[in-house]
Amino acid sequence: MAGKEYSAEDIRILEGLDAVRLRPGMYIGSTGVKGLHHILWEIVDNAIDEAANGYATRIEVKLYKDGSASVEDNGRGIPTDIHPQTGVSGVEVVFTQLHAGGKFDEHNYSFSGGLHGVGASVTNALSEWLKVEVYRGTVYKMFFRSYFDEAADKMMSGVPEGHLVDTGVKTDKTGTFVHFKPDASVFDTVVFNFEAVSKRLKELAFLNKGLEINLVDERVEEGRPPVSVNYKFDGGLHDFCIYLNEGKAPLYPDPIGYRAEKDGILIEFAIQHTGEFTESLFSFVNNIPTPEGGFHETGFRTGLTKSLNDVARSLGILKEKDANLLGEDFREGLTAILSIKMKNVQFEGQTKTKLGNAEARQPVETATVEGIGALFSDPKKKSVFEEIVKKAQGAARVRIAARQAKEVARAKNSIDSLTLVGKLSACTGKKPELNELFIVEGDSAGGTAKQARVRQTQAILPLRGKPLNVEKKRIDQVLANEEIRTIISALGAGYGSDFDMDDLKYHKVIILSDADQDGMHIRCILLTFFFRYMRELINNGNVYIGMPPLYKVYKKDVVEYAYDDAELQKKIEIVGKGYQIQRYKGLGEMSAEQLWETTMDPARRNLIRVNIEDAAEAEQMVTALMGDRVEARKEFLARNANFNKVDTFIDRVNL
Repeated sequence: MAGKEYSAEDIRILEGLDAVRLRPGMYIGSTGVKGLHHILWEIVDNAIDEAANGYATRIEVKLYKDGSASVEDNGRGIPTDIHPQTGVSGVEVVFTQLHAGGKFDEHNYSFSGGLHGVGASVTNALSEWLKVEVYRGTVYKMFFRSYFDEAADKMMSGVPEGHLVDTGVKTDKTGTFVHFKPDASVFDTVVFNFEAVSKRLKELAFLNKGLEINLVDERVEEGRPPVSVNYKFDGGLHDFCIYLNEGKAPLYPDPIGYRAEKDGILIEFAIQHTGEFTESLFSFVNNIPTPEGGFHETGFRTGLTKSLNDVARSLGILKEKDANLLGEDFREGLTAILSIKMKNVQFEGQTKTKLGNAEARQPVETATVEGIGALFSDPKKKSVFEEIVKKAQGAARVRIAARQAKEVARAKNSIDSLTLVGKLSACTGKKPELNELFIVEGDSAGGTAKQARVRQTQAILPLRGKPLNVEKKRIDQVLANEEIRTIISALGAGYGSDFDMDDLKYHKVIILSDADQDGMHIRCILLTFFFRYMRELINNGNVYIGMPPLYKVYKKDVVEYAYDDAELQKKIEIVGKGYQIQRYKGLGEMSAEQLWETTMDPARRNLIRVNIEDAAEAEQMVTALMGDRVEARKEFLARNANFNKVDTFIDRVNL
């Protein structure tokens, strides 16, 4: 495909750019840190699309001291000729017209992540300035800026300062260079998070075998060299699987995988089983994560179950009279990556991360069955499949033995009477979307929270001890823990594959623990449980962390609360001379009135919404932090821990 002609007439325009700055949330989700990174991803995705379709082999992303960022690829370069419909260059169209791009017709891009064509124009509209260079024999340049027009009394967004210029400078390079500075008047923050950018680029390098992606961060102290990381994985998904299983104990040393094209859909998967007890499936469509799943995951799971049962019978492990093993048996301890590339993608779900194309299911199922069959036919792989089937048989035995405990956990009346008496103080409201469940550390804090709450919408569930760390535990061990059983029953939506958001009794689940090591540990344990057995709860944004203050600064009738040391100094200045400070060691030290006004009152409280920006990275983090390999945990903490800041990718919201 490398020689395909790409010109301005291939760019189609669907509508103008007017509303982007007026309602940026409609296009980038939010004006917080996620929205900031979104405008970078839009430009990165355009470069990735060039690579995914065979036109680019290298991408470089730079973060500059002035807050700007750039993306350069060695693809074909944005068309520079005149667009027949608008009379201006293809570059100008792409950066000034919403829904304009070369991805609406299949002959330019077989597969595209940036399907809606809003990327370049929205990034331009929400930037102070944007510069683009195109390399097509000579160097072409164009500059855009946003400013307030006093005469028109309106903000002008992404306005060209002249048309595209052919500088006449000859070049052997091909591709596009886009350099932009996010507008500080639009975003809550304009500081790009290096770790977040690095993790996403690493994931894209895994998904695009052989693509080289370089990230350079020039935001360093004077005299120090820029921070630079380079990602290139010739093993693609194979390498991705190995990376995800760091810190785990694989059943077989190398992942197995397959790649095929069925009905115009490019399908690739890699799998490896470990000694874990939960399934970790990560799916992507045109390089975009689909944590809510969709028809491609359905096809993959169905094909995997069918083909592995066939393998079990071929090996003689399953006899003719034996019933087939279930899909969940084969998926215990499975790490799997499924990546498909297709045309005309339709995303659905709460966060538009679920594949809605029903036509994807059957090709993926067929490719999975075909792939497992081809792998099994290799004599060298026989021992691998023996390990997989034996693992599944063990899982089936535990599943059958745990059936009774599972039925007890589902039986609402039974659990309510056995585990919730004296624990849960339910709310009286009948609308789950308005109801909140506070999971509170300790009976003392729980008692205070019960006094402080609004009975109509706020329920309190005190924990009388630390819940079980569910990492490395089988489901029967998980269900045997009283605290975990209580949480499952209180939420009323089931767990694992049976979890159903429609049955959820509380749409805000708020973890309220002390601001100390024990409180942090309880928080990690609960988040691990939700991640492993109620992940949809996190994906949908229903899990929050309550933020109690660390300090009370007061003088007579003036009272201020500080949530960290930096904020403490500001509060001292507000209160003024003669102030006193109270340091809270735990929630139990607060009166009901104080707990209400600082932590539970929707009008004044600070909550952190827990979200998963990158499910694959979250998987590795949970394994490292909550697993039983001490060395892996030490390595992770040494590499990542910064105890002086809150991760900037956590949304802090007043809700």
